[in-house]
Formats: sequence, C-alpha cells, structure tokens
Amino acid sequence: MSHSELPVDTTDLTTGESVTIQTEQGLYVDPKTLSAHLPALSYRDDALYMEQVSVDELAKQYGTPCYVYSKQAILDVYQAYTDSFASLDHQVCYAVKANSNLAVLGVLAQAGAGFDIVSRGELMRVLAAGGAASRVVFSGVGKTYGDIEYALTQGIGCFNVESISELALIDEVAKTLDKRAPISLRVNPDVDAKTHPYISTGLKDNKFGITHEEALAVYQQAADLSHINIVGIDCHIGSQLTEVAPFVAALDKVIELIHSLRDHGIELRHIDLGGGLGVRYIDETPVSIDEFAEALLPKLSELGLTVFFEPGRSIVANAGVLLTRVDVLKPTEHKNFAIVDAAMNDLIRPALYQAEMAVIPSTLPSDGIDTNGTKPWDIVGAICETGDFLAKDRLLSLEAGAVLAVTGAGAYGFTMSSNYNSRPRASEVMVSGNNNQLIRKRETVEALYADEILWQDR
Repeated sequence: MSHSELPVDTTDLTTGESVTIQTEQGLYVDPKTLSAHLPALSYRDDALYMEQVSVDELAKQYGTPCYVYSKQAILDVYQAYTDSFASLDHQVCYAVKANSNLAVLGVLAQAGAGFDIVSRGELMRVLAAGGAASRVVFSGVGKTYGDIEYALTQGIGCFNVESISELALIDEVAKTLDKRAPISLRVNPDVDAKTHPYISTGLKDNKFGITHEEALAVYQQAADLSHINIVGIDCHIGSQLTEVAPFVAALDKVIELIHSLRDHGIELRHIDLGGGLGVRYIDETPVSIDEFAEALLPKLSELGLTVFFEPGRSIVANAGVLLTRVDVLKPTEHKNFAIVDAAMNDLIRPALYQAEMAVIPSTLPSDGIDTNGTKPWDIVGAICETGDFLAKDRLLSLEAGAVLAVTGAGAYGFTMSSNYNSRPRASEVMVSGNNNQLIRKRETVEALYADEILWQDR
C-alpha cells in the first residue's frame, strides 16, 4: 500500500485507537497500537518485548541484523487453521518457501503439519526437520527428473502437476522405479486475486497450472497412464489475499470441475485450495481464518473429500521481526536518511514488491509519544543501489545506535535474502516464553568465498 492510499488520521494516539497518521511529511505508525494488533509483541515500560524476552537484549546478545521468531505465534496460527476446519478431514500443508528454517519446520512438524514444497531442497529440509514425506505436496512448474525421482523414493504424498509435459515425465520416472506416482492437477481458474501482480498466480497470464478449460482432458490423459495414481485436485490463486471472495470464486470453479470428473468416472480423494490468506502488516484488514472457514465450509462439506490448505505467510509473517541498528543519520535539505545495518539483501520485500512494512523502535521515549518530536526518515541500507530501502518517509525520533524492529518479517524475509555486495546473511533466533535460542548462525565473510577457486594458468 502506498502512502497516498493511507487515510489521513488525526486520532489522539494516547487513546490507542489509531495505528497510522499520514501527514504531508510522512507516515507515522503508532508502535504501541500496532504491537497490540500483532502476536507476541508488546511494550513494557516503553521497551519492546517478543513473548517474554526484551528485543534490546536479543540485539545485544546476537547482534544485528537478526531475525527473531516467536514459537508460540507460529503454533497459534497453525492451530487456528486446524481448529477452524475441524469438522472436515483436513491437512494443513505449511508453504516452506515462506520461511524454511529447520527450527520453524521442526516446530510445525511436531504439531502435526504437512508441508507444501517447490524444490528438492525444500523436501530435504522438511525431512531433516522431522517431517514426513507422506504429508508433503510437491508444487512448482519446473520439476526435473532428479526432483521427481528423489520425491518418489522418499514416499511423497502428492505431486501438484502444472503441465502436460510434467505429467508425462512423472509417469516416465515412476515407471523406471516401478512405482505409481500420486498426483493432482494444479488447475488455473483464471480468478483475479486482486493482489500484487508478482504474487498473483491464478490468472491466464500467470505461468502456473493447467487451464480450467483443458483440465478435464488432462485428467483423462492421466487416467490412461500406467504409473500415475490420481488422488486430488489443486488450486492456488495468489498471495496476500485480504478478501474471501476470490477464494469462493476459485472454489466454485474447482467444484464444477470435480462434478465433471465424477461424471467421467474419475474419483478424487482430496481437494487442495492452496494458500494465500493475507496478514496485517500495518493497517490492512485481512479476512480472519474463522471468516475464511465460515465461507468455505458449507461448499467443502458437500464434497466429502479431504481438504488440503497451503498457508505460509499467514502462519509466520507476524511471528517474526527483523532487528536492525541505526549506524548513520544523514539529514539533507531534501531527504533524511537513516542508514541501518540491514539492507535489501536481508529484506527485499520493500524494494521488490513496494511492500509497506512497519518499522518501530525497540525503546519508546520516556516522555511518551509525540509526533512533534519526529522527522520523516527513509530507512535505508548500505548497499550501492537506490532501491536499497526498508521504508520511506517514516516519522520517527531516531539517534545513532538505536535498534529498530521491522515487523511482519517472519515470511519472505530471510528466505529471500542474498549475499549481494558480499554481505553475510543475518542470524536467526527463536523465542519461546522467556527462553531464546540461536537457530541459524550469522554467516561470515570468509564463508561467502570458501567454495570459490582462484584461476591458475597452466
């Protein structure tokens, strides 16, 4: 959401009724009110805590930049999904691409989650974290012979097939292994998810899935293949959806196809509705999991099929923050720049998706909240790109050395990070109650080139 789309709000911040104020100078995000809307975060005596642990203490112990995740926040959202659909036989398949740290996967595996993967590497991570291959759905448009072979030997639960050529390849590999490969077709229903074009996946212009119009014919082809076992149907229309209507529209088209398949003698065991439920980053108002379930349950109950879901962002986004420290304040005549030790290589969402993420201080002023004491700052990194920013025109009261928390960073944060400018990737930490644990060491610069080999003339 751009600043221009945000409402101008002059509500007295001391009442706690407003999250944002948009002024001509910039956007003010009330940290106390925002944290009250996010799980695991709270201010105590003006100090920010995640669960029972001080954010400043975490920054001191592990350094910055550092990703921090709440174990309980992850489990709470997972449980909300499984409770909301408890009346149906269902499986929550966490989308590994959102956050693939082994500790995150392990917590979810122990809770009973299945997993949605898009690469052999993600499957290997799931297995290393204690997940079962039989509870994994393998999505993705570019599965190779080796990917399929490995997944079949591990006992994969289902391949979500995205093309006719992929279907033929899966049959070929399964024949070589003398196995029958469990598959569903990922059907592209041509439904507009009304989200950012980069994370829309259910339109005809998108690379994903098989069109609704050709799906029946492809299912009939699959039924004739000797080493294919048709088990389900899959649909995923996009990410960060804040309304339930697109889900309902997609489900209606999939149900229509299921009835047609039954008429042609093809019976399914499960329907996979994908993921994509949105979260609140600043002032978005996404549909709740309960509202999501309420809209879909009547239609799903009539099908008599096991229901799969593939949530990712909604489980981990607001369970995590990125901690970063202000290194340099650079006010200029036209712009004020706060140069922090995190950068676009650590968190690319603002640069790639123009995503607005909240940036809140680890410590509030002792004399209370006062927008008159703030300046508009662009929160930027040290990378040599103008596009290297975490937030723009944010009204904050800053000083060098201050620790800031970028909220909503549990999804598509570390997992999309890189080593651009030869920068080591951040450390990751998990918090549970008053305990905390390092779950990924900070990379060293030496590790970045440890596998590189100097050219030698011969």
